Amino acid sequence: MAAISDLSQLLAGMEPSLREGVWVFGILPAGVPLDAEGIVASIREAEGMSVVMEEAAALRAGVLPVFRAAWITLTVHSDLEAVGLTAAFSAALGEAGISCNVVAGTHHDHLFVPVQKAADAMAALRRLQAANAQP
Repeated sequence: MAAISDLSQLLAGMEPSLREGVWVFGILPAGVPLDAEGIVASIREAEGMSVVMEEAAALRAGVLPVFRAAWITLTVHSDLEAVGLTAAFSAALGEAGISCNVVAGTHHDHLFVPVQKAADAMAALRRLQAANAQP
């Protein structure tokens, strides 16, 4: 299926999906080799390698969790050049008082929200999708 760039189609078809487990953001300690086990995202910053990992794998690797999160994937195939999707779901989550850290993959957007707010985030995203559903 081709990537979608039309905002109304993206919102109507975003189909949020909550993954099982707890995911953490942390910094890979200096001198620790990067082992891909459990890592779902990484970015090199001036302070070190920031990683998003499955919590148990992070603890085994000595990565101190900075933020514990639930992982929600918007299953719509979003175009990397689409305009407005991030703004729309960020606004919906913001109105619900939920912080969100976003990682864009080639096919989908991945939202990391506070683990204790997962159900509220899913409800807010489903309301946004329903409000944009085609009759």
